[in-house]
Amino acid sequence: MISCVEFIPAYSELFKYIEKKDGKAAVIEFWKYLSEKYLSDTLKKYVEEDGIKGCWKYWSHSLNEEAADFEMCVDEEQGVFKIDMIKCPSKSILMETKHIEPYRDYCEHCDWLYRLILEPLGYSYEVDMEECDKAKCRLTVRAPGK
Repeated sequence: MISCVEFIPAYSELFKYIEKKDGKAAVIEFWKYLSEKYLSDTLKKYVEEDGIKGCWKYWSHSLNEEAADFEMCVDEEQGVFKIDMIKCPSKSILMETKHIEPYRDYCEHCDWLYRLILEPLGYSYEVDMEECDKAKCRLTVRAPGK
């Protein structure tokens, strides 16, 4: 069976192709489409059912499936969920793959995919991508009113 991480270079190449063909706005539209079509049945459903704990449920599954090196915490009382990505498997694979040049804005897809699900539900979504060049990032989600 092929793991999900096997497709990462193909995703990067697809993003580059879309941008070359139709511009960066088309890449963002593609990410919006993916968010709407594929995260509504998972992340959105989990958060609607379990509140901030739904974030934990979603990412504990997806990040473990991707074999990410991360620290994650949820504080239901404070309404806060955090991920410290120590080593993103996607970005790491792209950085280690010598025969392709990674899509320069690859890490932005996470921001677009998840923000579009959580913010309409009233959650605040903050991502720090300052260390994406090291395959690191930080995500903080706050429940409505927190």
